[in-house]
Amino acid sequence: MNRGNRIPSKLLIKLGRNIREVREDKNKTQEQVSFDAGIEMSYFSKIERGEANPSLEIIYAIVKALNIKSQEILPF
Repeated sequence: MNRGNRIPSKLLIKLGRNIREVREDKNKTQEQVSFDAGIEMSYFSKIERGEANPSLEIIYAIVKALNIKSQEILPF
């Protein structure tokens, strides 16, 4: 991957905030969503804090666990 194509940290932070807002609106815990998505809760927590760069596969699993469309969380 070209280093010029790295995902800016601002986008990762916005993605994480969007995920957290949707999760809280649905009254779900991090534990519930991470379990339903099949990912470690510690990793899910890092995603919400913008500290992790999740793969498309992980984003898809989170979208399915929250029962939403990807447009609801993707900041682009």
